[in-house]
Amino acid sequence: MRSITKVCTAAVAVLALSVTAAACGSDSGGAGQESGGKTTITFWDNNGGVRTPIYQELIKRFEAANPTIKVEYVGIPIASVQQKYDTAIAGGATPDVGGVTTSYLANLTGQQALEPADDWLAKSPVNGRLLDSMLASVKATTPDGKLYMAPATSNLDVVWYQKDKLSAAGVEAPKTWDEFFTAVGKLTKAPDQYGWTIRGGAGSIFQLLAEAYAYSGVPEFFDASGKSTVNDPKNVELVGKIAALYKKDTPEADVTNDFPKMVAQFTSGKVAMMHHNLGSYNDHVKAFGADKIDAFPMPVGATGKRTIVANPVDGFAVFKNSEHKEAAWKFVEFLLSKESNSYWNQQTGQIPANKDAQGDAWLNERPYLKNAVSVLADPQTAVVSPPYYLPQFSSITKADTEPLFQKVLLGQMKPQEFLDTMAQKLTEAQAEWKQAHS
Repeated sequence: MRSITKVCTAAVAVLALSVTAAACGSDSGGAGQESGGKTTITFWDNNGGVRTPIYQELIKRFEAANPTIKVEYVGIPIASVQQKYDTAIAGGATPDVGGVTTSYLANLTGQQALEPADDWLAKSPVNGRLLDSMLASVKATTPDGKLYMAPATSNLDVVWYQKDKLSAAGVEAPKTWDEFFTAVGKLTKAPDQYGWTIRGGAGSIFQLLAEAYAYSGVPEFFDASGKSTVNDPKNVELVGKIAALYKKDTPEADVTNDFPKMVAQFTSGKVAMMHHNLGSYNDHVKAFGADKIDAFPMPVGATGKRTIVANPVDGFAVFKNSEHKEAAWKFVEFLLSKESNSYWNQQTGQIPANKDAQGDAWLNERPYLKNAVSVLADPQTAVVSPPYYLPQFSSITKADTEPLFQKVLLGQMKPQEFLDTMAQKLTEAQAEWKQAHS
């Protein structure tokens, strides 16, 4: 669940836009034996731009340790990565290794594009060193229960805030939703200081669902009959309360906010609090300094029990069309080693999949991250697992419903109608999935 969060120039961020799928596929001449005897593999980063320098450093280390293997890096913008993979699969021009999350893993496995990782992991030095919970999340995404992606990191939705703004307003980090809405009002100051920012554009729905289920405490995405709980009355209530903040306690531009725009508003200093996940840590540190920002978990709702929507697990997959699977798995193994996994997650501010990396000092030195690990480990935390296994889940929560949420913010659609529409689509997708796998 969402990931983890995640700075280079715009030119680097859109590197993939100038590289066609055919140019970097493993069967198109982009990978093979060079004249010097090196095996070349292509790696697609599924969140190119912010994470590009991290991978460049890791690739440099990998190539130094493995002089017979060269890694060609391609950074794909996160907003277009699923489309890029679909196009590459259709054209038979997939990379050797790709960054993948459980949010679209079912779509890739449904196209039979990935190589199972079970046999590789059983023989790998990282076997037994990856968190069981992350491995289970990946396996739960696919109907055959195989491991089509090796997990590298997990995430948690949090609310980032500027310490000085809360201190100046006499506001403590909210623990409950009542405290949250009170704080938002106190932190809004005319003419252009706002307590909150809403992600109304690309990527809005997952964040909204994380807020809704944290507020309602509803424990499952579907009830016993297979009906979606998205339109539960308490979820509807939360969406109405969030929409009521728009233009009053939030900037008007929020209606089209994607992740970069939302972060830009927060880092401009005009917004006191922002919902995202652990992965945007570097953006905030760059803007304010590590001592000026902090984060708290999603507030507790009326049930009194903390409820979180599980973020997608992010990791690495080897594509079935790769002609160099041995070299590809060797690269994956390197990325999941204690040293590499610790380095990657330290730079992004997320939770390592490697158990040994979780013991490194840097993790305990960041209060927000230590708190996040504690929340996930707390047996009292209720975890709502999104139906990532549904091939339609990604499209339902993006193209199908993002424009509808914008209508809610603009007062052109009621929260009830919006969530009823989403619930119907999810219920139908769930019924189709059950019928196909009965």
